[in-house]
Amino acid sequence: MVKKILSGIQPSGSLTLGNYIGAIKNYVKLQDHVENECYYMVVDLHAVTVAQEPAALREQSESVAALYIAAGVDPTRSNVFMQSHVPQHAELGWLMTTLTSMGELERMTQFKDKSSGKDSVGAGLFVYPSLMAADILVYNADLVPVGEDQKQHLELTRDLAGRFNHRYGDFFTIPDPLIPEFGARIMSLEDGTKKMSKSSPNPGSYIALLDPPDVIRKKISRATTDSGSEVRFDTVNKPEISNLMVIYAECAGMTLQQVADRYEGQMYGGFKKELAAAVVATLEPLQHKYHEIRSSGMITDILAEGAAKARVVAAETLNGVKERMGFLPYR
Repeated sequence: MVKKILSGIQPSGSLTLGNYIGAIKNYVKLQDHVENECYYMVVDLHAVTVAQEPAALREQSESVAALYIAAGVDPTRSNVFMQSHVPQHAELGWLMTTLTSMGELERMTQFKDKSSGKDSVGAGLFVYPSLMAADILVYNADLVPVGEDQKQHLELTRDLAGRFNHRYGDFFTIPDPLIPEFGARIMSLEDGTKKMSKSSPNPGSYIALLDPPDVIRKKISRATTDSGSEVRFDTVNKPEISNLMVIYAECAGMTLQQVADRYEGQMYGGFKKELAAAVVATLEPLQHKYHEIRSSGMITDILAEGAAKARVVAAETLNGVKERMGFLPYR
């Protein structure tokens, strides 16, 4: 049975090693299963819930799409497209807001975090979980790769799909989360209790996918480590070194136990040096491919083809929704 998979990343800030390990690397694995039908977006409509500089938004949107391809997402096996190039997302998003209560949106922890301490918050930041639900439901996705911090939004999507089905008859697939057991959440290089974020004001807290090798080495050499010197995986007592071990394992193709065994009895200095080498070895081929893609101009055609395919599926879904809700058909 074909499984539809939907995911996307915002084009705000530079994509990080956390985005690669926690999301893009898994996109590649998922497309390799012939029974999967994959939709990978650049979610530019979500990006504008906070103010964006137009030129930067255009550049970052194309950059994210090119990084998908450079990392191994194959546009002949996956649909890669800009969210804004498929207008059905926005239209279904509005319809989903009519099914969503104020209370549900007020309970979203990401809204609370992002609006905390601000005098004025845009309405888009408040209602964007309804648009996120539309992103998923417009393709009747079966599976949605999400991190732990996005599970609440997926639960809302499931509730809205069930609410629509109850009110208008069975139509939407109820999507399930797909959470990788390992490497799903890469933490900050400065604080092992906080997620690595491309929106962090301190570039030393993350490794950008396009960071040069010397920058990567410097950031890792300066990464916070726990007291003591034992390379041991313990997220409670040694969150910083545990995070670095996860990064090492993902980049070197090792298990956490293999990493621990390799550095048993060694100091952090040698571990960090070889970790930096593993990260550079992982990212250099990706960076080379990325620059080839950008210089060739091929990403424009890839995005156009992906959007054209996505619009066919999205239009069919939206027409079915509007018919069930009682809208007059457009001729």
